[in-house]
Amino acid sequence: MTKTYTPPSLIDRLRADYFPTKLNGAVTLIFAALVAWALWNLINWGILHATFSAANKENCGHGADGACWAVIDARWRLILFGLYPFEEQWRSAIACIAIVITGGLSCVPWFWSGRRITTLWLTGFAIFFVLMRGGMFGLTPVFEQNWGGLSLTIFIFASTTLLGMPLAIVFALLRRSELPWIARTMGLIIDTIRSLPLLSIMFTFAIVLPFVLPGWMIGDKLYRVIVGYSLFFACYQAEIIRGGMQALPAGQEEAAKALGMGYWHRIGYIVLPQAFRNALPPTINQLVITFKETSLVVIIGFFEILASGNAAYGNAEWNFAHVEVYCFVGFLYFIFVFALSRYGAHLERRMAVAER
Repeated sequence: MTKTYTPPSLIDRLRADYFPTKLNGAVTLIFAALVAWALWNLINWGILHATFSAANKENCGHGADGACWAVIDARWRLILFGLYPFEEQWRSAIACIAIVITGGLSCVPWFWSGRRITTLWLTGFAIFFVLMRGGMFGLTPVFEQNWGGLSLTIFIFASTTLLGMPLAIVFALLRRSELPWIARTMGLIIDTIRSLPLLSIMFTFAIVLPFVLPGWMIGDKLYRVIVGYSLFFACYQAEIIRGGMQALPAGQEEAAKALGMGYWHRIGYIVLPQAFRNALPPTINQLVITFKETSLVVIIGFFEILASGNAAYGNAEWNFAHVEVYCFVGFLYFIFVFALSRYGAHLERRMAVAER
């Protein structure tokens, strides 16, 4: 007679996972107590004894038991929009929403072709730029010197990615060229740029280049920094793509040659789609790093979200609330980085990268 299988109960699974031995049980209890103590103190400080409204800011200050979120209530426009004109900040908000919607549409499989995803991102970026810059469709011009906050961070990230990704593909193809002088020259350029700190490249493009370029090529400092950052991004991403290409069996490209496919057809239909699939996890990682490193532009004088946060508490009225401001800025970074991470996980499941 066959014995019927009875699945273990919840208590049995907890005992097996967390209390298999006396030592493991003691470690579990100590760790749980530390987590509970930290959570209780965080809730006590951040919610139970916190002040949320700017109208009650007299409850904040040195000696207060809870967080002073009143600084966010009073200064959120400065953190999100920076120096953007107050009456035009709706444009900055809609521009950020347009980029977020573009990122959301990128998850729809219908857009997963080179032409459609490129059209989608160029359209989303154009809407963002027109809303921010103005000067057309009856919108008041707002020059780049007045951009700031979250919208400037998103603009730098989107511009760097849009410029850097095609450049990375070109760099990767040149480095695997069959002509040695092209492959070695490209390798030297990539290795040289990768050996330099990102901050030094930003300083070079922002401060040094105007002394050596003709006047018509100088442009605005913001765009020079974006070009430098895109070059830095492209060199790292090119090596990631090249790694994805090297993971392909050599027989695939040789079979495409045997079928009479030309170079661009082999690259466009055989090599690049599989290379991007192989390189998906490090590509998402590179995008996350690129988004976080946009904060470096604060050192060369741009008013991005970190600088806006510094300005939000940088007066006598709110100078005690720097922890709350940094928590809020960190939360905004977390939202975007976590969304990028989940997007990458969704693509990996969809493409079954781990099962190959």
